[in-house]
Amino acid sequence: MQQERNHNYLLSWIENLQAHGKFTFTYNQACSQFKNVSNTAIGLSLNRLSGKNKVVSIFKGFYVIITPEYSSKGIIPPVLFIDSLMKYIGKSYYIGLLSAAALHGSAHQQPQEFFVINQLPFIRPTSKKGIKINYIGRINIPFNFLENRKTDAGYVKVSNPELTAIDLIQYEKHIGGLNRAATVINELADVMNPDRINDEFISFVPIVMIQRLGFILDNVVNKSDLADSIYNSMKKKYQAWQRMPLKSGKPEKGFSSDSKWKIVRNINIEIDE
Repeated sequence: MQQERNHNYLLSWIENLQAHGKFTFTYNQACSQFKNVSNTAIGLSLNRLSGKNKVVSIFKGFYVIITPEYSSKGIIPPVLFIDSLMKYIGKSYYIGLLSAAALHGSAHQQPQEFFVINQLPFIRPTSKKGIKINYIGRINIPFNFLENRKTDAGYVKVSNPELTAIDLIQYEKHIGGLNRAATVINELADVMNPDRINDEFISFVPIVMIQRLGFILDNVVNKSDLADSIYNSMKKKYQAWQRMPLKSGKPEKGFSSDSKWKIVRNINIEIDE
């Protein structure tokens, strides 16, 4: 009887959090709220609530509240809890790759996967209730190339369209290859702003990624105006650049080279229209 009573108190507290626009809480917060209940009992109650699709543990000690509209799925969209989760973990981050492209209007995405770029060290992927969160570590988070997007849970950080395009190329192995990257860039190009590909941006991004992006815009998705703007910005920063393969790790000999971007066409890229 006492355990059921504690369970109801915990559920009432969680529902009150939800009523005030909160989608997450921590185990330590729950223990602090009910100091007259043992930590073990709190843990058992949380397990029971998890079994009833009221909450789900996304990370050790971190819980997500499942709102009624998502009860059938057993989890809310990651965009509603990722900012709180990364603050809990203590890492800078941004939503990137296909997830960022979707927020920028791209229809080519994988709804069952969510991509987060975070400050190193690496975080292991999280798979819960059919949703996989992929974490990709990088040394520096380029805050100047991020956007704040408002959600029902507050604000999240998202790579801007230009950084998203570069990341799609740089981390193409995580999304299914360059064909997939080029397909998404084809849609993303409509919201890319060449003015944001300035000296600061070009100084941050590896030059080979700019070369590959420019080549894809020019020769694969037929966005020559955008490609020319990027090319002119590159020329201001660099007088020349080296011949580089379109696909790293593949043979380069015997393939033609693009004279403008100095990209070796060592693979053929096809996009889905």
